[in-house]
Amino acid sequence: MSLHATQRDIPAGARLSVAPMMAWTTPAQRYFMRRLTRHALLYTEMVTTKALIHGDTERFLRFHPDEHPIALQLGGSEPGEMAHCARLAEQAGFDEVNINVGCPSDRVQNGAFGACLMAEPALVADCVAAMKAAVDIPVTVKTRIGIDHQDSYGFLADFTHRIHAAGAQRLIVHARKAWLSGLSPKENRDIPPLDYARVHRLAADFPDLPISINGGFVDLAASQAQLVHVDGVMIGREAYKNPYIMADVDRQFFGTATPRVTRHEAVAAMRGYIADHLAAGGALRDITHHMLGLFHGQPGGRRWRRTLSEQGNQAGAGLDVLDAALAAVTPEQPAETAAAG
Repeated sequence: MSLHATQRDIPAGARLSVAPMMAWTTPAQRYFMRRLTRHALLYTEMVTTKALIHGDTERFLRFHPDEHPIALQLGGSEPGEMAHCARLAEQAGFDEVNINVGCPSDRVQNGAFGACLMAEPALVADCVAAMKAAVDIPVTVKTRIGIDHQDSYGFLADFTHRIHAAGAQRLIVHARKAWLSGLSPKENRDIPPLDYARVHRLAADFPDLPISINGGFVDLAASQAQLVHVDGVMIGREAYKNPYIMADVDRQFFGTATPRVTRHEAVAAMRGYIADHLAAGGALRDITHHMLGLFHGQPGGRRWRRTLSEQGNQAGAGLDVLDAALAAVTPEQPAETAAAG
């Protein structure tokens, strides 16, 4: 257990969280995550303030009660709009509202939010203060360690000081800087080197601000080791590509004695949710494409993925496709099939 975690008030689930990811952390994916972990903090995809205010507000704020604890991530930079959207989040029942100060995409920069906001710490602080005054749920910030050539420790520390003074209740730091031009969002996830030590130093220098670390974590042992230095760990794409990693989270990070769910039990627990989605006119692939990695590395795992990818994408696909995919990984399959994967 981290010294930080014993000294500071950590929101439920923040010890281990799943990162907000566009087109990935949808309601269906989050519901699936809850079949594997009851305690990890889940995040929505980033929702812009303009979309929330002027678009389909109900759709953007909709989530299943089982998804708690859950945070809404906002993209925006106008303090009044951010405060209004924070109130909408609180009224909808979210457990936290988070400000995106980490996404480097051109589209996000054109909207004047995301990682480019690191260059305007006073504006981010104004957003935090306005949101903090508007709601009782935690207001948090997700950021990078720097942008472009503004990547000194002093730059990061000054940014942190300003948002902490404004009332931010937790900072999630992706331990890479972002290049705002010259690298694609995908390249920004891989090319800038990770600097965990810088985030550890930040946590030591701001003992009253809970800090979580994000970036490059692919197994729970390495994630848990970070808790010596920081308060929480955020896992990103590994939780999506290899979701069964989350089945050990409750025992390893939250001390629960409940046996981990099996992969087959997780699939069975999704059937009712899928049936409801299909009955409402939805497509099977809306849900099952989030489940493709469940049998990653397991005998029959490639057949599971192929069946869901090919048959699940067809019009009218139903639970029979799920059953066919599961049949590829049941213990009763022939040994040679299992060996072939």
